[in-house]
Amino acid sequence: MQSKFTVAEMMAYLQEVFPQVRDDFAIDHLDGESVTMRLLTGERHLRPGGTVSGPAMFSLADVTAYVATMAPIGREALAVTTNCSMDFMRKPEAGRQLIAKGQLLKLGRALSVTDILIYSDGSDKPVARATMTYSIPPKAGVK
Repeated sequence: MQSKFTVAEMMAYLQEVFPQVRDDFAIDHLDGESVTMRLLTGERHLRPGGTVSGPAMFSLADVTAYVATMAPIGREALAVTTNCSMDFMRKPEAGRQLIAKGQLLKLGRALSVTDILIYSDGSDKPVARATMTYSIPPKAGVK
């Protein structure tokens, strides 16, 4: 599948539909089947002990799955998360951005399934893994 967005177009789209997270994410790679995103970590993403919080990592996984789903189907702001399974495997390294590598596993008429691995920048060991399922409104899915 081919992406209907360039990286710049997807970033503009995210800023339009989710202005509340405008300064939180960057897209490093985007095609119709995979996406690499980063959480631009700041003080607001940290928990006691100086590590990135679980909710911040969930947010990165969720936005990564959303972008992976939107890339091949186009603008569909009303696609929503219907399921998430997330494993937190190790503590993210303090002071580093988090990088999510998402792979679209299934894209159908009604659902998409994306697998996401999250890493501390510079490390090859994942800090978390998520599988996200999105519900796609009827008119937007694969035909």
